[in-house]
Amino acid sequence: MRVLFVANPEKAHVLAMVPLAWALRTAGHEVRVASTPWFSEVITQAGLTAVPVGRDYDLWEQLRRSMPGWEYRPEFGLPAPYDVAQEPSAADWPRLRDGYARIVQQWHKPASFPMIASVAEFARAWQPDLVLWEPLAMGGPVAAKACGAAHGRLLWSYDAFGVAREHFLRLRALQPADQRSDPLGEWLGGYARKYGAEFTEDMVTGQFTIDQLPDSMAAPTALPRLPLRFEPYGGAAVVPKWLWAEPGRPRVALTMGLSATDHDAGYEIGVQDVLDALADLDIEVVATLPEAEQRKLARVPANARLVSYVPLQALAPTCSAVIHHAGFGTFLTMARHPVPQLLLPWDFDGPVLAREAARQGGSLVIPADRATGAAVREAVLRLLTEPVFPERAAALRDEIEALPGAHEVVRRLEDLVGEHTAAAA
Repeated sequence: MRVLFVANPEKAHVLAMVPLAWALRTAGHEVRVASTPWFSEVITQAGLTAVPVGRDYDLWEQLRRSMPGWEYRPEFGLPAPYDVAQEPSAADWPRLRDGYARIVQQWHKPASFPMIASVAEFARAWQPDLVLWEPLAMGGPVAAKACGAAHGRLLWSYDAFGVAREHFLRLRALQPADQRSDPLGEWLGGYARKYGAEFTEDMVTGQFTIDQLPDSMAAPTALPRLPLRFEPYGGAAVVPKWLWAEPGRPRVALTMGLSATDHDAGYEIGVQDVLDALADLDIEVVATLPEAEQRKLARVPANARLVSYVPLQALAPTCSAVIHHAGFGTFLTMARHPVPQLLLPWDFDGPVLAREAARQGGSLVIPADRATGAAVREAVLRLLTEPVFPERAAALRDEIEALPGAHEVVRRLEDLVGEHTAAAA
């Protein structure tokens, strides 16, 4: 079968798709990945076939233009309406209705418009059997409508999108018939009609959702869900020689992810303060900091190794603990090995993902705006000395290992496409 992946030009969104795309390829299916022209290099570097669609743009720059005064951290965590995943008590009708109205204008339209028509045009020409799209790439469901393909979401985050939509639909059904506005549905419906179809709810949450979080941490929705075991992929990787040998003392990784540095946004935490606070501990700190961030440091403690990049899947097995920003890929890569984690969340789904990780028991959490050096030091010492953290980290590893692998999910996708084709006949 033909499978089209659709993604915004954002590494964190696409990297989570790659292992499943590989599995589809090795199962004999034809796979193409649609994104903007400049992003083709990221796609082809992964050994996949790129389809350049629309025009080039920087996602964060688009947001800055559509949201005057917007900076990298518009608010701590998720914006409305998706913040109901953090705080369910905030789920009231005016907040959700108005939240969707704002998010469509300020996020979804700016992020999708540069490529949405082009990817639909390509889908009509190529006629994929299946479209898999990441939750912010709204060109995906539009393309599926345009060509009649089966389609589903492939998550790179906690499913705050599904949680918000379920609350919205529940509350919308309670409103008078003339007050049931749906800003997201109305916008997507306009594209559906352009291609001879009508809006259906699967344009928002897919006919199914591929979720790489284990059950203990996944969002509590009733949406059809296909669990998928996370496999780490972070792009081009070279294992340095210093990683060949076991560390002589406990190794603690410090990494704050790709997204902030890719967009020159900097970090929310004080890296110097953290390194200084850990300097007298009998540990080795491996800090993955781009050169621009390294140059901001006034001093480097003797127990710290600074590297601009190291593949996390190679670093993780050597670590006794890790400090990071609660990024989806970083968290799951470390969880696979299993490493006790200190999460310092600030952006988008980071706070809610960190909440679930703390509830599972293998991680500690300090919100980034409270992550002083002293607080980080205390938490790291707990991770290294209290047996409960490696024990719960091992339990999470075992839960992840028990999930279906990519090749098993491919077989399920083949069945779903067959069912969709039979229903449409």
